[in-house]
Amino acid sequence: MTWSAKKYSTFEQERTRPVRDLVAAIPTKAVRHAIDLGCGPGNSTEVLAARFPQAQVSGVDSSDDMVAAARQRLPGMDFALADIAAWNPAQPFDVILANASLQWLPDHATLYPHLVKQLAPGGSLAIQTPDNLEEPAHRLARQIAADGPWTGKIGAVKHPARHSADFYYALLQPLCTRVDVWRTTYFHPLAGGPSAVVEWFEGSALRPFLGPLDADEKAAFLARYLQAVTEAYPPLPDGTVLLPFPRLFIVANR
Repeated sequence: MTWSAKKYSTFEQERTRPVRDLVAAIPTKAVRHAIDLGCGPGNSTEVLAARFPQAQVSGVDSSDDMVAAARQRLPGMDFALADIAAWNPAQPFDVILANASLQWLPDHATLYPHLVKQLAPGGSLAIQTPDNLEEPAHRLARQIAADGPWTGKIGAVKHPARHSADFYYALLQPLCTRVDVWRTTYFHPLAGGPSAVVEWFEGSALRPFLGPLDADEKAAFLARYLQAVTEAYPPLPDGTVLLPFPRLFIVANR
């Protein structure tokens, strides 16, 4: 399952808005070292660096393509290829940002406390994860995967479990001086209509479904998905689809 920085960046303005809201809520002021876990093509790292211009900002990602795009975008910063699940830095950080990355990893009950431990005293862990597994776009992908000639390949595909705000608050509150949790639903106007909805998720949530398929199967899957998405997300009179996208935010201070 590979990432495409070009495809992911197609909707960069919409994908970057949540990280702007997240980074603006970080209360830590004296920031010397900050890192972006799952930096993608560097758009979130750029927001982090603008918020803390005096800090040494770095980023990591598990995708070669994403790291290459981030280095091209921000040549003065340090970007490394790394697995967040195995990330164990030699020094503490004042800010750890994880924007739309931790939802791809399992065992949040272990991962989140581990990340808190990598903070310097007074530091902030800032996390944003899509909270949309029950939205039509996800439900339809699972239904189509389970009902077609590709079922043997992808019928059992599931994204790693995500949890409620209560779960994360209870997990982090004993370890932190302050935990702020909130949920926001963004409504993204996509001028391309239902086809744009498919393109959006083709660059993210559909990757586990499309990865195992051959070219013909992928084309057939996407055709069925587009038909279903057109019914679930009817376009407005001007052809635009208003895509609801709920996201969960956490800012935890050590």
